[in-house]
Amino acid sequence: MQKLLLQYDVILNGKFSLKRLNFIFVFQVNCPGCFLYGFPLVNQLYKDFAQNISFLGISTAFEDFDLNNEKNTRLLLEHKEVVGETKKTLHLQGLQNFPLPIDFPIVMDKKADASFDYDLATVQLCKLHPYFSAWSESEQTAFVQNALKYLKGQESISLTFTLNQLRGTPTFLLITDTCEILYHSFGHVDHLELQRQLNHFVDKLN
Repeated sequence: MQKLLLQYDVILNGKFSLKRLNFIFVFQVNCPGCFLYGFPLVNQLYKDFAQNISFLGISTAFEDFDLNNEKNTRLLLEHKEVVGETKKTLHLQGLQNFPLPIDFPIVMDKKADASFDYDLATVQLCKLHPYFSAWSESEQTAFVQNALKYLKGQESISLTFTLNQLRGTPTFLLITDTCEILYHSFGHVDHLELQRQLNHFVDKLN
């Protein structure tokens, strides 16, 4: 079973510790869909499942790094202020600020710094490919070179997002206390289906 490489260092809201089941919501502050759909969905799931599942929101960035950052995440949490395309979208609905509470813990995705090990990260990306070990040596070498080139070409690397090769935001995951991924979805997810999935895994623990 694939494991989530969970990397964060700045806790902005609440407290988080891994339980037997953990729901992870990955978002960007400059992501209208995260606010129109993601946060309302996770708020409701948090109310319904907080007794059995630990919840964590991860503010990340894979684009628009001048907007998707810690400063603007703090503005959201402390003042309900939004930025960029999110702000434009809410304004079209007659809203100046984000109207909903955010009760679950929020952290910042950890950023690669000067100590970042590109070779180790490249190995991580190779492990994610399901057929890597079955390729020929030359195919593996080419993939490793391309993965390393990809990493070194990034303007900024958000570790949880990049090293798990998440597709975008909003992303929703359910993981165990050893970070094994039980459920993973990206974009719009039917609320009732996601609720059914969480109930399934909660029931399996009982």
